[in-house]
Amino acid sequence: MTQSKTSAASKKAAAKPAAKTATGRRKTARPAVYDASNEELLAFYREMLLVRRFEEKAGQMYGMGLIGGFCHLYIGQEAVVVGVQSALSEDDMVITAYRDHGHIIAAGSDPKAVMAELTGRSGGCSRGKGGSMHMFDPAKGFYGGHGIVGAQVSLGTGLGFAAQYRGTKGVSVTYFGDGAANQGQVYESFNMAALWKLPVIYVIENNQYAMGTSVARASGQTELYRRGESFGIPGKAVDGMNVLAVRAATDEALAHCRSGKGPILLEMKTYRYRGHSMSDPAKYRTKDEVQKMRAEQDPIEQMKQRILDAGVADEAALKEMDKELKAQVAGAAAFAQESPEPDLSELYTDIVA
Repeated sequence: MTQSKTSAASKKAAAKPAAKTATGRRKTARPAVYDASNEELLAFYREMLLVRRFEEKAGQMYGMGLIGGFCHLYIGQEAVVVGVQSALSEDDMVITAYRDHGHIIAAGSDPKAVMAELTGRSGGCSRGKGGSMHMFDPAKGFYGGHGIVGAQVSLGTGLGFAAQYRGTKGVSVTYFGDGAANQGQVYESFNMAALWKLPVIYVIENNQYAMGTSVARASGQTELYRRGESFGIPGKAVDGMNVLAVRAATDEALAHCRSGKGPILLEMKTYRYRGHSMSDPAKYRTKDEVQKMRAEQDPIEQMKQRILDAGVADEAALKEMDKELKAQVAGAAAFAQESPEPDLSELYTDIVA
């Protein structure tokens, strides 16, 4: 599932032609749904379910005091990272913000190393020194977890420059949230990427709330996929709760970047079920709102129903898969608790003097 080669052309879904509004303004076309094989449907389901079970366990361990500091869970947003990652090649690079556990798992990192990092142990992917917000695994093309809002956008633009400079076909997938979409360095990065036609896919994970403030209260332009228009960067709005829509949009965006047309922006309309972080009671929205999203648009339940309706697998098989994933996550939690804390000498490593 992770880092797989893009499927043959017959598997790619083309976007619908753009239509015009009554005022004559051309709408941005929404990508079609990816035509997945039965094997891919099961792979999408497994990967999304792994991320969710991992995050549920992380939340539990945080409540038990086994994870300290900040902890931002990805529950509800699984379709975005799984759909994007499934389209990437080994040359592509990924960078994101602090809600990064799902991203590094989808990139192919060992859940044991991710959980050990959460608990600050030496077996962690950053040797226990990064914690929840600073995961890192360059061997998998994953360049962090970054705690400063919007800071990774400039770094991701730099990754795109590196790919262009080295002459690879690599693309930088640079994630940021709806809150970071209002940060100044984002637009400085847009300008540079557009000027040099850098191969960067800017993925806005619009989960509707920047910490505790809705997009409508904080953004003069709430159609975030249009944020690159003044730089000549095309944008698309995508159903981020549908992994097949995400995959189709990513295929199209990768083709755009690899053909030398420069950056592109994808706004993933998604939703987080938990608070902004573990310390957030999320009183700025109603329980009915969250429950409605869970009942009607949950990405995992949508895929489960699609699998059952198509006869790809039955309830018993999916329950067995869930059981296996829960055991895998329990094993990661046990590994994290058994792994030793970093040696004191690690205080002096990875420091720029």
